[in-house]
Amino acid sequence: MTEHTSHRVVTLTANPSLDRTLSLPGPLVRGGVARLAPSSTEPGGKGVNVARAIAAAGGDVVTVLPAADDDPIVRALHGLDLPMATVPIATPVRTNYTLAEPDGTTTKLNEPGAPLDDEARGALTIAMHQHAEGARWVVLSGSLPPGTPLDWYADLVRALRDTGAKIAVDTSEAPLLALLGAGPDAAPDLLKPNSEELAQLSGVPEAHLTANRATALAAVDTLHARGVAEVLLTLGADGALLSCAEGVWAATPPRIAVRSTVGAGDCSLAGHVLADLAGAGPAERLRSAVAYGAASASLPGSAVPTPEQVAALDVEVATVRTEGLPSTTPAPPTAQRTTVPAAGRDV
Repeated sequence: MTEHTSHRVVTLTANPSLDRTLSLPGPLVRGGVARLAPSSTEPGGKGVNVARAIAAAGGDVVTVLPAADDDPIVRALHGLDLPMATVPIATPVRTNYTLAEPDGTTTKLNEPGAPLDDEARGALTIAMHQHAEGARWVVLSGSLPPGTPLDWYADLVRALRDTGAKIAVDTSEAPLLALLGAGPDAAPDLLKPNSEELAQLSGVPEAHLTANRATALAAVDTLHARGVAEVLLTLGADGALLSCAEGVWAATPPRIAVRSTVGAGDCSLAGHVLADLAGAGPAERLRSAVAYGAASASLPGSAVPTPEQVAALDVEVATVRTEGLPSTTPAPPTAQRTTVPAAGRDV
């Protein structure tokens, strides 16, 4: 196995998109007519969003995606000076639409994406392996294009294991179920589910997970039992939990005016990775994740925050348990609390 020798991060977006945000003047009225404010279009897809946030913090990152050299998303990424590796495909990258209301409510309309044949998937695997050699992190994010085998993420985790990089996965629905059902050898080092995705994996109703922390922790423990070393559970306005070998921590997000939640989870994952690159412990990694997610949600469209925008936010982190590997019967939260400085000061 190759040991990581750098702070490089490599992201894969198998189903990239141009994210077009349409700003509504008020609540969406079905069947009505809306006079839009100026709209914006940004290169997106979950792995691209992670890479953009890391690059904005000065991180060493390469984003891998399928797209023709003349595709609009490639031109947009060149305009951001974001290092990338592309595998050419014939079909243009999809466009996803976000209808953003003034109160922060967002309605997503996502196109299915360009199919990937065996040759394209093989080329993406080779590109990922080449760039991941010696890297600190590999991030596999987002949905899979139509026709892609549901267990492809599991295959990628196995294929990338010998690079020495830590592997994080953020996906949902059938690809997520296939990944966790593929066995411990396909389990990522870090999994970033939200409450809906944890419900899919655990079979516990989402309402029960969000209403009871002990229930959520028991569900998280089932992921550890399947081989996942670290779980970053994002809970939107309720903050996040981080569970790993050192224990479990919970974070409360700062109060913000929500403008768009698109990409907030991706920025949370970027915040965790950035803190890890800086050598931070679990509480600081969680703090950074929540601060980055909150800063993202305070911005329009799928914009990613700068370290300065993140640094303005303070996040409170509570120690839930520290007895080592999570048990199958979580203890109730302790009263111990630490206030951790805002992200950007040590990443």
